[in-house]
Amino acid sequence: MVPLSWYLIFAAALFSIGMFGVLSRRNAIAILLGVELMLNAVNINLAAFWRYGNVLHMAGQVFAVIVFAVAAAEVAVGLALVISVYRRRNTVIADEIDLMKW
Repeated sequence: MVPLSWYLIFAAALFSIGMFGVLSRRNAIAILLGVELMLNAVNINLAAFWRYGNVLHMAGQVFAVIVFAVAAAEVAVGLALVISVYRRRNTVIADEIDLMKW
């Protein structure tokens, strides 16, 4: 049986990679991929705590399904925004997207 700490270390590493991707990338699609990695790290934590907890109900799995739904909605809205900005500005570089500036 794999100890809980291995799951937590793996999830922390995955979250760190996602955070690095969000903070270091200029491409909007790469930023969305970093956010997805962070959400998957949260799902790993939820499933691990559900598995190793002494609780009989399925709260961890329910929260993981909710996170999947939020991730799917985030991808749909994020890609729609990226496509809209690309059609207007012909770029997806985050530094060049200044639509909200006066």
